[in-house]
Amino acid sequence: MNSGRQNTIVQAIRRCARVMENSGTDPAPVISEADAVQISLQNGCLLGDVYLAALAEGIWPIRYVRNRGSFETGDQLTLAKSTAAVIGCGGLGGYAVMMMARAGIGTVRIVDPDVFEESNLNRQAFAATDTLGMHKTVAAATALNEVNPAVRIIEYREAFNFANASQILDGADVCVDALDNLPDRKMLLYHTRQLKIPLVHGAIAGFEGQVMTFFPDKDSGQSLFDTAESANAESVLGVLPVTPVFVASLQVMEVIKILLKKGQSQSQSGRMFYADLAEGEFNYFDFDG
Repeated sequence: MNSGRQNTIVQAIRRCARVMENSGTDPAPVISEADAVQISLQNGCLLGDVYLAALAEGIWPIRYVRNRGSFETGDQLTLAKSTAAVIGCGGLGGYAVMMMARAGIGTVRIVDPDVFEESNLNRQAFAATDTLGMHKTVAAATALNEVNPAVRIIEYREAFNFANASQILDGADVCVDALDNLPDRKMLLYHTRQLKIPLVHGAIAGFEGQVMTFFPDKDSGQSLFDTAESANAESVLGVLPVTPVFVASLQVMEVIKILLKKGQSQSQSGRMFYADLAEGEFNYFDFDG
């Protein structure tokens, strides 16, 4: 975007901004979505570009204002500038991309070759009677555009593999593993390490779930994927609706901590969080390599 148009957009944002009193700990300058959309239409730019310019001026889009208190303006701007790749758009991936869009992560790449089937209706965020037979990424992109049109959604209606790995991952700031088998997970870990991208792993089966973050500059955790896979745990134990919501929430929290360089993610590489929701048990397991 050239400097002249950028300046025009900033001036329009300043004219539309107002102070919102009940926006958290103290009043905040905000801009409404209606005003931001109008500015984007008048200037031939994306809504996300308007929000980026607003946040750079210290002006909060109202849709994000409840993040204040937890996020500073600079944090929200960092999220808006970030790109996350989510490999798999079923149980885990669907809820993950929904939360990312609501949080304001600026670009989300979603990868899945499958279409929705009736057996997905019990647990997958975008599975509905009117999306049966639809590509999962198409249904997700359509729904996410309604949730947050400022987020750029990039679809890959194909399986993640060696041929497309670089195209999908290149330039991403973080990647989410929402796959359902060890061979694909090992391949994803290999490529994220090659491209130096943090990988947030998640897996679910029945009432059980696990989360672990792999950082490209650390070798710990490889052994998690080195065991032989005798059967797909999901197919044996099934998956209840609560489990993917819980595990995807933890994955997105890891994503946010990585992007904002906050919390304990960096020091916890090599540790896997495990939850048994039926028993109410939560444990950490350490992996040396």
